[in-house]
Amino acid sequence: MKIEEYEAAVEAILFAMGDSVELSRIAAALDISDADAKRVIQSLGDRYSAQYSGLQIIELDGSYQMCTKVSQYEYLIRIAKQPKRHVLTDVLLETLSIVAYKQPVTRVEIEKIRGVSCEHAINRLVEYNLIREIGRLDAPGRPILFGTTEEFLRCFGVQSTDDLPTLDAEQVEEFKQEAQEEVQLKLNL
Repeated sequence: MKIEEYEAAVEAILFAMGDSVELSRIAAALDISDADAKRVIQSLGDRYSAQYSGLQIIELDGSYQMCTKVSQYEYLIRIAKQPKRHVLTDVLLETLSIVAYKQPVTRVEIEKIRGVSCEHAINRLVEYNLIREIGRLDAPGRPILFGTTEEFLRCFGVQSTDDLPTLDAEQVEEFKQEAQEEVQLKLNL
């Protein structure tokens, strides 16, 4: 089979599935190795990038998905009712960042870090499909463990949580100092 035929098959698979598809499943469907399947996917992705196309192929933690290029979003809005955009408040962003960096994490661990109840924030993030239950902790009460979803990766434009930005020690110390100053100001009021 020629590479164009493999590309057509990958295009059909990704289009029909809608969601992301693991590399190993694509390779098995094409009856080729994972490495060859990855080359076919990259070739197809390069073709979408090189030509005028409204589509692109993105990688999400070892899976691939066909989706619309961001540059085409305004046209989609014109044809469809404006999609409901989820608003991420500071509370939701703080909770989401704790889950993203500490996953798997329980609600109690999140609340310990934030210092306040997080049940509403967690429920909202689950509703927005940014976090999900990924298991249970082997401890009394078997608390739910939370982790991020593929939708989280898509929304924040990263291939995996390993691509999230990291803070250097100097920034951490700066944040600690700011927090201590804020606490002192509140205590003096």
